[in-house]
Amino acid sequence: MLQDIERYLTCPHCAQALAPHERTLRCAAGHSFDLAKQGYVSLLAGDAHTGTGDTAEMVAARADFLAAGHYRPIAEALASAAAAAVAVAGEGAGDGLVADLGAGTGYYLAQVLDALPGRAGAALDISKFALRRAARAHPRIGAVVCDAWRPLPLLDGCADLMLNVFAPRNGPEIRRVLRPGGTLLLVAPTGRHLRELVGALGLLSVDEDKQRRIDDKLGPYLTPAGRREVEFTLRLGAADVRTVVGMGPSAWHTDARRLEDALAGLADPVEVTASVTVAEYRR
Repeated sequence: MLQDIERYLTCPHCAQALAPHERTLRCAAGHSFDLAKQGYVSLLAGDAHTGTGDTAEMVAARADFLAAGHYRPIAEALASAAAAAVAVAGEGAGDGLVADLGAGTGYYLAQVLDALPGRAGAALDISKFALRRAARAHPRIGAVVCDAWRPLPLLDGCADLMLNVFAPRNGPEIRRVLRPGGTLLLVAPTGRHLRELVGALGLLSVDEDKQRRIDDKLGPYLTPAGRREVEFTLRLGAADVRTVVGMGPSAWHTDARRLEDALAGLADPVEVTASVTVAEYRR
């Protein structure tokens, strides 16, 4: 719930701490933000643009795909890495913050919070449609609409752990929000991810140098601390394939009629490779 993370939140206009007041959050300068009835709060600056956020249709597709358990091995690997990072830091269960930048529906953050009893989770995303679901994904999640490319509405050094799963990465802000010694867990696709669908359906492909480029961009702010690959085979029916196309960036570029024509040429079900890296970085 939002109450679990209110003490970590800051005003997007003046960066002062926020405090609850009736159905709003307010800062000492008088800026006020209404709490949505769906359980999230928008801390976007007035000139922010939300056009890059996932649409209601994309969010619904993602929720369906994840609920079917197709990416459960990724969630399990992330939760295991989170528990290990906390254990190495010697923090125990604690009551610190886990911030998920680009949290979407909150699916992965919920899995991590289950592995870290007592911790609160901040689901950060620019899509209000996603955060309506994230606010209900776990009792210890607070959902906040914000722009990943602007200063995040969180206090300096307030997070023990940050997550970034198939999402934008703002190195300077991740460093600022992490406490010294804190950990970022980053999940990114490899060049083999969904390869059987990329060629057959004309989907966006993953650059083979993606992980190197991520390391280069984060290098000035964080130190790599290890990574592992998670790769497994999915068996997807035609409905699942439509869903996986509709939930990701290819949804912006795929013509529905062309997709149906291409689907007719695939086996049903079709075996598809899921392949990601779970990388760890430290401040």
